[in-house]
Amino acid sequence: MAALFVAGFVGLFSETALNIALSQLTAIFAVSNTTVQWLATGYFLTLGILVPVTGVLMQRLTTRQLFLTSVSLSIFGTIIAALAPSFGILLAARVIQAAGLAIVLPLTQNVIFTIFTPDKRGGAMGVMGLVILAGPALGPTLAGLILDTLSWHWIFWFTLPFLLFSIALGYIHIPNLNELRKVRLDALSVCLSTIGFGGVVYGFSAAGDRGWGDGLVTGSIVVGLSGLLLFALRQTKMEMPMLNMKAFRSPLFVLGLIMNMITFLNMLSLLVVLPMFMQIALVVTAFATGLLLLPGSLLNCILSPVIGRMFDRYGPRAVIVPGTILIAVGYLLYATYGTETALWAVALTHVVMMLGVGLVIASVQTNTLNALPRRYYPDGIAITQTAQQVCGAIGIAVMVSLMTAKQNRYLEAVAPSIEEAAAAGSSLVFKIGLALAVVNVAISLFFRKARPVQA
Repeated sequence: MAALFVAGFVGLFSETALNIALSQLTAIFAVSNTTVQWLATGYFLTLGILVPVTGVLMQRLTTRQLFLTSVSLSIFGTIIAALAPSFGILLAARVIQAAGLAIVLPLTQNVIFTIFTPDKRGGAMGVMGLVILAGPALGPTLAGLILDTLSWHWIFWFTLPFLLFSIALGYIHIPNLNELRKVRLDALSVCLSTIGFGGVVYGFSAAGDRGWGDGLVTGSIVVGLSGLLLFALRQTKMEMPMLNMKAFRSPLFVLGLIMNMITFLNMLSLLVVLPMFMQIALVVTAFATGLLLLPGSLLNCILSPVIGRMFDRYGPRAVIVPGTILIAVGYLLYATYGTETALWAVALTHVVMMLGVGLVIASVQTNTLNALPRRYYPDGIAITQTAQQVCGAIGIAVMVSLMTAKQNRYLEAVAPSIEEAAAAGSSLVFKIGLALAVVNVAISLFFRKARPVQA
């Protein structure tokens, strides 16, 4: 578990660590804001495309084979990213890094649900929740420190020793835990899922540059949605589907999936927009931005295992409902902030927000998968992981696009102040996040403890 958790932490750290450097990279590589955010969007898009394939690989290959492949990809991608001389090579390296994370995240969840009994899974998932939250949350803080003392390349060099430690530990200790089956990797299903997820995410991302009425944007989204529909239909017709859609027969699984999607869309877009708001509207340095976000991140690291035990003891509703309310309160506060907002208020709101996220994420994932029979765990994990990563990619693309559009309108129509324009753009994003958070509060009221099915 230590080897898996370290690899997962590094992958998730890499997911957001570069966010704080996006403003610098825009100038260094002479690209636009909507282009540079592909360093984040491309990462999530790769996860969305490859995680469904991982659901099949977990049934065809041993735990050890998958782990070594995953960390090897992460190491290779990290080295290429650290040496990248151009934007295109850096983006390609991010894709390779994401391929490694696309394997290790579902693999870690599958191992937890294989070796822990249902009454202990909440605690184990609480520790994984620490990894899921600490990686993305600590990314901006550590990256800010690195950027203030070294170049952006060191964001990647920093993670390399951890990956080497993980692969050495895993090579020695990780056995096989998967139930191997003769599941065929259907080429047409892979193509349809790639076209589906790729088309949707590309369409939403390209809208930032081209506008929502552009033919390429509309066409990409329509082709993507068509690909996803055909992919789902094909899975229902196959004797050995790439993703077993029978998981959707469980109402608790569907409720948990929807909440997961909203939570990740909000959280990952926030981790991009909030640093932009702080650095542009509040004129805060990268390092100071990281420090202000640190208390909320540390609180999550401390409380995640405790939250997991609370889930085991008191059930999902006692943990998830307060969490969704805290997230909504956080967004409500963020939506009122402007250029005169005190830095302590931003930091305190982030603490409230991250506490809510910590209460929700691991608890929802545990209850969602507990509602499935064991034979559907790889499919359920692949579905939830794919949905949350694709929603993260769409969330980042849409929120950055909306923020940029609002900024430009403000500069043209109201005042030529980039600080006030950034505050106006951020406020719009936070209001949308608030609306989605309120939807999650409503969904949380229908949660009940899932009774694991053994069949």
